[in-house]
Amino acid sequence: MSKNDIEPAGAQPIWPLGPQVAGNLALPDNWGQQSYKAPSATDINIATLWRILSEWRWLILGATAVGLATAVVLTFLMTPMYSASATLEINPPTVEILDERKTGTRASNDRDYLTTQYGLLSSRNLAERVVQNMNLAGNPDFVPAGADRSTRTKIATGTLQAHFRVEPIPQSRLVRIGYTSPSPALAAQITNSYAENFINSSLERRYEASSYARQFLERQIAKVKAELETSERKLVAYAQAQQLISTGGDKDGGGDTNSLEGATLVTLNQALADAQSKRIAAEQRYRQAASLNAGDVVSSTAPLRGARAGLQAEYQEKLQSFKPDYPDMVRLRARIQALDEQIAREGGTVGGGKTSTLLAEYRAAVAAERSLQGRVNQLRSAVLTDRGDRIQYNILQREADTNRSLYDALLQRYKEIGVAGGIGTNTVSIVDRAQPPGGPSSPNLMLNLAIGLALGAIAGIAAALALEFLNDTIKTPDDIREKLRLPSLGVVPKKKGNDPLSEELKDQTSPVSEAYSSLRTSLQFTTDTGAPKTLLITSTRAAEGKSSTTLALAQGFARLGKSVLLIDSDLRKPAFVTGVEPNEGLSKLLTNTETLNQHVMKTQFEGLTLLPCGPLPPNPAELLSSPRLKTILAEASANYDMVIVDGPPVMGLADAPLLAANCRGTLLVIESGKTRTKAAIDAVNRLKASGGSIVGAVLTKFRHQAHGYGYGYGYEPYRYGGVGSREREIKLIAQRAE
Repeated sequence: MSKNDIEPAGAQPIWPLGPQVAGNLALPDNWGQQSYKAPSATDINIATLWRILSEWRWLILGATAVGLATAVVLTFLMTPMYSASATLEINPPTVEILDERKTGTRASNDRDYLTTQYGLLSSRNLAERVVQNMNLAGNPDFVPAGADRSTRTKIATGTLQAHFRVEPIPQSRLVRIGYTSPSPALAAQITNSYAENFINSSLERRYEASSYARQFLERQIAKVKAELETSERKLVAYAQAQQLISTGGDKDGGGDTNSLEGATLVTLNQALADAQSKRIAAEQRYRQAASLNAGDVVSSTAPLRGARAGLQAEYQEKLQSFKPDYPDMVRLRARIQALDEQIAREGGTVGGGKTSTLLAEYRAAVAAERSLQGRVNQLRSAVLTDRGDRIQYNILQREADTNRSLYDALLQRYKEIGVAGGIGTNTVSIVDRAQPPGGPSSPNLMLNLAIGLALGAIAGIAAALALEFLNDTIKTPDDIREKLRLPSLGVVPKKKGNDPLSEELKDQTSPVSEAYSSLRTSLQFTTDTGAPKTLLITSTRAAEGKSSTTLALAQGFARLGKSVLLIDSDLRKPAFVTGVEPNEGLSKLLTNTETLNQHVMKTQFEGLTLLPCGPLPPNPAELLSSPRLKTILAEASANYDMVIVDGPPVMGLADAPLLAANCRGTLLVIESGKTRTKAAIDAVNRLKASGGSIVGAVLTKFRHQAHGYGYGYGYEPYRYGGVGSREREIKLIAQRAE
């Protein structure tokens, strides 16, 4: 057979399943058209972890054993090390407060100070002092000989820093220092030398710091004192030359009021301001006089205005009867006019007296203001001239004041350094000196064993998880439901021993026989009418237990009293051997119009009939795609209670999708721990794309101990040829049906 005779894996369906068949399956309407993808990530839960740990327990135990063995070996190979330690007390220094308003002492910040001291203990400078003090660079047991003095000193210093430790004791001012060495006596000596040199270096730093400060302040005080004397001499000489007289008041000497003219000008300005205020007040009183006198005028002319109002009313009344030139009317107008003149004279007399008085006061205030303004203008030019002369004077005075302030500050600081610059009380003291240790501190066998145990277990678990998720296969019934979205109809345990399957099925109480009985029962609930009339059994790849499942189910349904036809439709690698020359069978029946009964054979199992594969054709896909297949299945369905078709694997072949399109149901067989998830999903999608109705899947060769069920990917290419190993051979005692 040539390679071209095999239909590509992505071929489109040729014989889709009709709606009359799909309606009899207890599946969703769009089940045949749905396709699923692999989950994006594997869910991790306690059950999954427990299953993985159980399945890979020997790997984890092996890694743990290797870790323990490595820890033991390293422990005995390591050089014993001895640790000596000493305890120091570090008290922050107190700073004396030198202030006129308050006296006493103040402690520095404990945390910052102690952190600084811890850093000084670990410093390279202190390590070099210890090396020089103990002459470690010349000790051949500490530093190998052969190098120059400088190189040995650097090596010794680095060794000290690498093995020296500083351990602050929490909630205290105590610190524990220690050194680790192969020699217990040397460890104690180095630790004590560290403590002594740290105390000495602290005292030296304090003394050097105060000494440098005193010397610096002495030089600055002498310099500032000379500058102060020079600036004061310049100030006095300039004041004498310009004949400047200061009246005081302005401490800086920069104001105009320090001169006589300036003081007089200030006084006149104040008087001028007072005169302006008086003038403004007089003017306001004068301008308000008219409105203030209106009330007096009204009260004094009230009788006259009353009489005028009466005459005006009488005039208006008579005007209704007489003309304006009537004598009586003329007389009334004359009398009204006389009253108006009299009212005007009376108002002028009342308001005239007060207005005159206020006007006189206003004019006097204006005259006083003008007099003061003239005097102020006369003194202004004199003050401006004096201000120009005082600019240089103020510059010199500010320079002298600055030098004086600086001199006073430096002198005060020098006094403070003199008081607090002594060595005083030492802030570091030794509480416990180091003693030679009685036993080694490392290696610690129990600690190394614990570390080896932990690292080995972690490495084993990590390797198990990596292998588990790299080996992404269908392992459990949960994987069928979650990854393939198919019903899990049964789980068949892995068969023990090399006995044929037929021998295993004879024992009805064996685990394998019980598992297939459970699968048979599950199939009877997959449709409304029971098990599918025509059932295709296929798998993703070869050697997954597909043919064994076919025989077990056929035999199981036959035991129920049903007439069962088993069709070996694997036209490339048939599984059922009849023991006679394969001249008749499915391949022959597909190429002619003979009846089904002419090609079937009875088997040693009651109620079970076999339609063998027949001669191997060169074009299996073309034969299975012919309309003859549908006719054969219809005839078989009419003559038998149940037709079970043993089909070839799905992946890489077009045969299984063609068979699935013509069968009422398809059962997918999956080998536990061998079939990859992606391959299984592709197989499901191909079967559904062809119109096949997948009733569920069965998990075979299941190791329940590995997966914790009380019952855990690899695609192998399908090989052409005859019957392979004994594992795939299922021998039936067949004879021609009557």
